[in-house]
Order: sequence, then C-alpha cells, then structure tokens
Amino acid sequence: MKNSFSALFATAVLLSACQDAPKSNGIEQSDLQAAEQTDGTSSPEMAFQNKAHELVYKLTKTVGDLAKLRAKKDVTYNYTYTTVDQKTDKVDEKYIFDGEYSYGAYQQHERTTPQLTGLIEQGFDGKSVWLRHAGAYVEDEALLKQVLFNRKTNFYWFTMFQKLMDPGLNYAMVKVDVLDGKNYDVVDVSFNSEDGKPTDIYRLWINKETSLVDQFLFTVADFGKMEVPNLMKLQYEEVDGLLLPTKRMYTKADWEGKIIKDEWIHVEWSNIKFNTGISKDIFFKN
Repeated sequence: MKNSFSALFATAVLLSACQDAPKSNGIEQSDLQAAEQTDGTSSPEMAFQNKAHELVYKLTKTVGDLAKLRAKKDVTYNYTYTTVDQKTDKVDEKYIFDGEYSYGAYQQHERTTPQLTGLIEQGFDGKSVWLRHAGAYVEDEALLKQVLFNRKTNFYWFTMFQKLMDPGLNYAMVKVDVLDGKNYDVVDVSFNSEDGKPTDIYRLWINKETSLVDQFLFTVADFGKMEVPNLMKLQYEEVDGLLLPTKRMYTKADWEGKIIKDEWIHVEWSNIKFNTGISKDIFFKN
C-alpha cells in the first residue's frame, strides 16, 4: 500500500518475503504522527466517510488506538517466522514508535539472508538502514534493500491496526458474512494512488460481536499480485492493555476468502515488553 513499503526487493529471498507485507503510505515520514493528528481518538464529533470507516475506527478503539500505542514509547519482542518448507527466522525486535526506529537481531535466519552465518543485526534510524554481520558492517546494496524491507515490514505489521486510521485511506462495505457460526462485516480498505499505479487492498472480516478482525485478505501490488490475495488468520493476546495479533498464519486464497492450497506460513510474537527505555543509539550505525 502506497509508499510505507517501497518496491525495494532485490533477491529471491526478498521476493518471497514480500508476500507477508502490503505496502502503506509514507515510507519517508512517520505515519504515526500524521495519524495521531487525524485519528480523533476520543472526539465524539469525528466525521466518518461511511459505515465501513466507522467499523474500522471501532476496531482500533477495541485493540488500542494510536494514542494508546504511542504512550507505550517503545517495544521489544521475539519474532518467529516459519515458511511452508519449515525455514525459520528468529529475531529479537526493538522499536521506538515516535520516529519509527526499528532494530532486529537475527539469531536464526534460514529465510532471511541464509547465505550469512551467525548473528546478523539490522537497523533503521528513521532515515537510513544498516546491516552488521560478525561485528562488521555489510555494504552490499541488495542486502541493504532487503534490510529496508524487513525493518519497514516488521514495524508495519506490529502497528497495522493503528495505521488503518491513517490519512489517505478509503473504506467500503463489501458484504456481511458468516464463518464458523460467527457474523462478520466485511470491509475493504484501500489507498489513494498518487501515480496512477494500483495500490494494495485489505479486505477485513470484522467480527460483529467483538469488533476484532479475525481474518483479512491482502495484496502485494508492487509485484502485480492483485488477483490472488493472501489470507491472514489472527489470534490475539492482551499485553499491557493492548490486544495484539500475536499469532498469525497466512496462505493464498480467492477474494471470497476461500483457501486455494492448505499450506500456511506461521508468524508468532512472544515476550512482548513495552516502555523499556530503549536507547536510540542501537538504531544508528556507529
């Protein structure tokens, strides 16, 4: 979706990784700050585009809106990503929300840069990225493009629901649906295009009873992957007053949400800790 993940993908590894992240608005600036200014976090006078927009707003209030997330200052957590063929990344992630600082220490990286052995570290200081391996900085352009993708992608997924109230988004009701005896409002969220190119689409199944997204479809417009979306299923955990989708699994599906092939990629967040007092120094190349 527009520019939060630019089309900076260089290797085959990165190509497969792109299926885990739709792009969003504003890679060069903080969407969090812009969204905070327009979120209307507690204003009863907030004007909604339509019913779909209001449903997404209720979703963000249910999981914890942007103001509530930013009040946590920072977060550390363990990230585990396992592919269909059981290749695994295990990463110690650290973010500062204001400025979108992002750091990852890859203890295991069978999916990301498997050609490197031992610990690799990635950092994004709000403007540029770096990669460190075996204590030395790596200047390979293709690998640095992958680092930019990873740092932006992982940060985005963690803040995804709060970012659904960003400016420049469009909301539309699709239908009502019933899955496993539960009733859903199905909503499309799309992004304005400044260059006429297709932008990604989220199709959210919002549970009528809980106001949570139990599953959603997403596309990868940068690679022309619009016809066959990915279906993401979510399980939530309450952490320090926020509801976080700490367990996720996704596969290919059609636009009705019907699975094409029962082969799933699994992602898990664990050991989540907020407001830890992270020093900004770790995000900078030094």
